[in-house]
Amino acid sequence: MTEGDNKSANMLAQETAQLEEQLQGWGEVILVGDRVLRWEKPWFPGALMAATTVIFLMIYYLDPSVLTGLSCTVMLLCLADYLVPTLAPRVFGSNKWTTEQQQRFHEICGNLVKTQRRVVGWWKRLCALKEEKPKMYFASVISSLLAVAWIGQQVHNLFLTYLIVSFLLLLPGLNQHGIISKYTSMAKKEINKLLKQKEKKNE
Repeated sequence: MTEGDNKSANMLAQETAQLEEQLQGWGEVILVGDRVLRWEKPWFPGALMAATTVIFLMIYYLDPSVLTGLSCTVMLLCLADYLVPTLAPRVFGSNKWTTEQQQRFHEICGNLVKTQRRVVGWWKRLCALKEEKPKMYFASVISSLLAVAWIGQQVHNLFLTYLIVSFLLLLPGLNQHGIISKYTSMAKKEINKLLKQKEKKNE
């Protein structure tokens, strides 16, 4: 391992430790959420989708304004930030944590740090593209935003948000059970077949 790799690994470990310290009060809740998102029990995805559907149906029924919805969301986050660290140890019993649970909490924090680094890396690459190839940057950004704007015009915004949130909530379980890799490999095989058929026709 080179000096740069050692430095990067040390920084990753340091950032992970800092995040663990910041989320220590949320540890029990994070572990429960992790089990649900990874579908440790077969009924977890159904319960997850049912809860998501109920929440969005309530939003659809109440039809709050943007300011009301934003205020309620921030209020719920503030309440959770105050109540969860206080009530979670009493409900779950943090003194009963096993070595396996602590290791899993460490892995989750490490994955969150890695995800944050990927997002920052993508943003830096986008900024570099803007500096090096401004025409390609503006063409890509404008075409992408136009496509998103068209989709938003065709589909109801709340329903579109529901689909995006549902997909993001199901994504960890789909990855954990190998469903995404299975269908991705199937799609690659079909694309390769089509390309081979086109090559044969061209010959």
